[in-house]
Amino acid sequence: MTVIRWMLKTSDRIGMIQEVAQVFSHEGVSIKSMEVSTGQIFIKFYLDGDLLDDNNKIADSIKRELLHHSDIHGITNIALQPYEQREKELQTVLEFANDGIIGLDSEGLIRYINSTAAQLLRIDKSTSVGNDITQIIGSNMYFSGLLLGKSFDNQQMLIATPRGTLHYLCSGQPIRDENNQVVGSVATLKSMKSAKQLVKSIMKNQKFEFDNIIYVSSTMKQLINIAQRVAVNNCSILIGGESGTGKEMFAQAIHHASTRCLKPFVPINCAALPEALLESELFGYEDGSFSGAKKGGKRGLFEAAHNGTLFFDEIGELPLALQGKLLRVLQEGVVRRVGGTQEIPIDVRILAATNRNLEEMILKKQFRQDLYYRINVIPIQIPPLRQRPEDIPILLQHFRAKYCTELNRQFDFSPAAIEFLTHYEWPGNVRELQNVVLRAIHLTLGKEIDISDLLLHNELAFNETRSDVREKSLKQVIDHTERLILEKALKKHGSARGAARDIGLSHTAVLTKIRRYGLEYLLNSNSSKILK
Repeated sequence: MTVIRWMLKTSDRIGMIQEVAQVFSHEGVSIKSMEVSTGQIFIKFYLDGDLLDDNNKIADSIKRELLHHSDIHGITNIALQPYEQREKELQTVLEFANDGIIGLDSEGLIRYINSTAAQLLRIDKSTSVGNDITQIIGSNMYFSGLLLGKSFDNQQMLIATPRGTLHYLCSGQPIRDENNQVVGSVATLKSMKSAKQLVKSIMKNQKFEFDNIIYVSSTMKQLINIAQRVAVNNCSILIGGESGTGKEMFAQAIHHASTRCLKPFVPINCAALPEALLESELFGYEDGSFSGAKKGGKRGLFEAAHNGTLFFDEIGELPLALQGKLLRVLQEGVVRRVGGTQEIPIDVRILAATNRNLEEMILKKQFRQDLYYRINVIPIQIPPLRQRPEDIPILLQHFRAKYCTELNRQFDFSPAAIEFLTHYEWPGNVRELQNVVLRAIHLTLGKEIDISDLLLHNELAFNETRSDVREKSLKQVIDHTERLILEKALKKHGSARGAARDIGLSHTAVLTKIRRYGLEYLLNSNSSKILK
């Protein structure tokens, strides 16, 4: 059998296709497929003769008869028809896709499955086409909905395979015709393990910029405006703030807003490494400079950050001896490796952060004054979360959305929980808030995170008695404790009268305190009307 494909260049007129078909009909040859565009007709046909010469004679005869038509201007042999070319390209794309891809008809029968999907599901690709998808993945609400025209995106699925139950991340989209009728669908799947590895890889290389900082407070807006202005300069910046306020993220944002953004950002935690290791990490070392030294030596972080930014986290923990060596590097712009004599020029911008009072440390001879003035050209102080409570609700929703997406679960905070968290002191700042949200999502059985899911009562009482009592007046401490007790009682009963019985106060006194602390939202509808 001989397969022949031609492209005919023709005039664009009515009846052209019929006249071409008649030529093939006269020769007794069946056209297997035909594709038409303006001024072109693409034809594929088979010749069933036993001898190649005979087939060539038939093809030449058809070609001569076609060329007798004045409206046929030429005939060219082609390798594939346009639709075949498109199908080959699409099939190549599907086969080389990292995700598994399955095409279904309107009844849920498999029309196409790529090699990745067959491998993920541990099935034979060649025998799976034509099978019902439920024979492979079992009964599934998402795929059932897909046949009814309901799409789904990034849903976790446990699917039984010949090698046991495996975990996948799946998406599906129905295919509709011009009348909006479902004529098929396509689904993708990825192993959850590879999906997590991809997320981990992306997060590892993710740049943190000023646009990534979540806030609404005017305090943070003013601070970020200042940081953006000084970021474009090469001056040293000292970032102050309590633990958990995001000092390293601020440093990254400054780096990525600077002219050095395409160069390395190299962080080092001065509190995490012993003095001997800190020195070799910062300045590098030569071959054989100490026992266990890497053969050939190693360049230090100053060299690694050349033309970029070196970030000293918790610089207040840097030993005094190293402070002197660091000052020399900053003054002279050269670094000398441990055990070496060669001075290596470096061009590094210094960003530093601390949660300690360096000025007090200077008075106690724990931090060098000359180094302090060298790194503190531009001071930036990140306020603790308790000083910007208006940022707490938006941060709560940000982390809620983040973890709901990562864990594929849906939760929201109750109004009482939001109110409680807004008034919480947050000694651990944003880092603590992030952990509280993650912990609550794991502990919550329903779809609403309430005060009881937060596990913050003991922590709050501990912080109040240990530090806040010293910092607040007695009246503030009493008011805060009173509010918590009243809030708990209102949550339990939903009415002022029930809360009054619970805590041993008169109904009128409880109503007064509800207004005072703004706890009306905890009352049921009938009690709210009475209060008003």
